Amino acid sequence: MNRFDYIRPATVSEAAVAAAEPGSMVLAGGTNLLDLMKGGIARPQRIVDLTRLPGLSAVEHLADGTTRIGALVRNADLAHDRTFAARFPAVAEALLSGASGQLRNAATAGGNILQRTRCAYFFDPASACDKRERGSGCDAKGGENRGLAVLGWSEQCIATHPSDFCVPLAALGAVVELEGPDGRREVPIIEFHQLPGETPDIETACRPGEIVTALRLPPDAAGFAAHARYLKLRERTSYAFAVVSVAAMLRMEGGRIAQARIALGGVALKPWRALEAEATLADSEPGRPAFERAAGAALAEARPSGDNAHKIELARRLVVRALLLAAAGTPDRVPALPGSPFAPVPEGALHV
Repeated sequence: MNRFDYIRPATVSEAAVAAAEPGSMVLAGGTNLLDLMKGGIARPQRIVDLTRLPGLSAVEHLADGTTRIGALVRNADLAHDRTFAARFPAVAEALLSGASGQLRNAATAGGNILQRTRCAYFFDPASACDKRERGSGCDAKGGENRGLAVLGWSEQCIATHPSDFCVPLAALGAVVELEGPDGRREVPIIEFHQLPGETPDIETACRPGEIVTALRLPPDAAGFAAHARYLKLRERTSYAFAVVSVAAMLRMEGGRIAQARIALGGVALKPWRALEAEATLADSEPGRPAFERAAGAALAEARPSGDNAHKIELARRLVVRALLLAAAGTPDRVPALPGSPFAPVPEGALHV
């Protein structure tokens, strides 16, 4: 780890100015950044500590129905906020399915959406990685790639985005609030993360010096609370990133699907909103035939990036499973194994 300057700004404006300086990186929970620094992947000249900035640690339920999550809200605090979990159960379940309790106590909402890929070749300084150094190549393409992308990948990068939290946020149309040297702006989360294309080193829509200050869920997002699930297929049930994950949410009217929301994780370098799949379910009768059509639409553009064709079939099946569980109703309690497709749903615990 190289020597670096440590800066603790008093305001968001001061932090943005400091973060805009070349060689700067920002610190919140540190659960990703410190790992990258220890491994020599990130070598900042300057650390800008955001942890004591005022006004970024609250969950606000605004009068118009919007919910605003400060960037420094801890993952554990958000998942266990009763009002938030009741309004957005799939988000709470996604948070509880991620990492360990200790990490959830430290990790922040803003840091979660900014976390970098867990591709082993990205974490290995001896491997070629276009994400670390554009033009160096991608050793993942000829290496161990069973868990890598099947949607949106390019010849330069086949990595995936690791967040659970971002998947239901994408399904619900969340917005990212940013503040930088040029002022404040907003970016829809489905546009915030960038697909690799020819510039895999550019990962988000953040401009130099911009800091994530909050995430905002629109008023209509709570309308899916009665039929919302998050499922995460992983190589072990605890402490593992998703092989594939799915957030599925339905708004029912008269026994039919009035509106659907579907997003996938673990399949691309961003949370993947399946808009075409959602459209197939509008005004449909809930059931396996409709859900299998939606799953086919969600994965229509998928293609293997290596030895990972199995992920496409896994994703199709998980979309169907998530939609079936969402149609049955949101459990009154988060399952003992949050996000697991193998967790039994307590009998009598479903909304009617």
